[in-house]
Amino acid sequence: MTKLAPLENSQNITGAPVNTGSEPSRRFCVAPMMDWTTMHYRALARALSRHALLYTEMVTTGALIHGDTRRFLRHDPQEYPLALQLGGSDPGELAYCAALAEQAGYSEVNLNIGCPSDRVQNNMIGACLMAHPDVVAAGVKAMIEATAVPVTVKHRIGIDGRESWDDLCEFIEKVAAAGCRTFIVHARIAVLEGLSPKQNRDVPPLKYDWVYQLKARYPQLEIIINGGIKTFAECHEHLGRTDGVMLGREAYHNPWLLAGVDSEFFDAPGPVASRHGALRTLFPFIEAELSRGVYLGHMSRHLLGLFHGCEGGRRFRRHISENAHAPGAGLEVIETAMAHVPEEPLESVPA
Repeated sequence: MTKLAPLENSQNITGAPVNTGSEPSRRFCVAPMMDWTTMHYRALARALSRHALLYTEMVTTGALIHGDTRRFLRHDPQEYPLALQLGGSDPGELAYCAALAEQAGYSEVNLNIGCPSDRVQNNMIGACLMAHPDVVAAGVKAMIEATAVPVTVKHRIGIDGRESWDDLCEFIEKVAAAGCRTFIVHARIAVLEGLSPKQNRDVPPLKYDWVYQLKARYPQLEIIINGGIKTFAECHEHLGRTDGVMLGREAYHNPWLLAGVDSEFFDAPGPVASRHGALRTLFPFIEAELSRGVYLGHMSRHLLGLFHGCEGGRRFRRHISENAHAPGAGLEVIETAMAHVPEEPLESVPA
């Protein structure tokens, strides 16, 4: 186990206030997605829903320990509830990074046991750890001992060569014995040899019934279902058999879906009544990021799906795509793009 210098208890690594709230609700979550669930996407997601639990992209323990720690942990307190997803397998490094996450104010620390890429496999990160439940259990135990915030695991139902029901139950039982109480289950196996990460999101068949059976077999555990979920009707069907749902690509490509989450799943009013209104609430954030030297294109790429299915939505996307990367591009690019879409004073939120 790697030994690292202890943290200074008074240090807040990002400058954000420590999140001292209660354990977040996982009834509706937005999945961690590399290159997608950046701080800039999460700002849009939070403008649409106050209650959905958001996750960062996966950050490796090596990046946090040896890289620009503040940059990798940076977030805005308005994003809470917000979970940091870690990638790693060394218990000492995971413990250290979990403590960093707590100091930075995150609501939860999640361990990635689902990513199937060759690069992470070579570093004993991600789905390959499904074959090593004792390693995962040791890491989880170290993380729980290092932090007071919840520690959760996101994993597949198996990998090639270890894809039986008994293999899955062995994994769950060993990690639960280490103290983990929340399992976010992508209801597909990961094929580590022969399929790309993109193919692994679609080719292996979904087995929702396995996730339902996990909840029935281990009722004391919190089981969140993930994989291929697109509609609120599907969410409600899953919530009849599990404790929560996690949406990924649908929440990214069609972010307006999130505008209905608060009323649909939390019996609370949503924060915005229209897509134009949601985008306008982001203007101060975008201007602040521009003043920090962030290129508009790095932020605006996450906005392209907001007017999905709307009259003028294609022109909105095209204007941003053609102009956001120009030198000096600013907020006026987004304002002009918005003018291509007729504004409705009050829109029906998704149902």
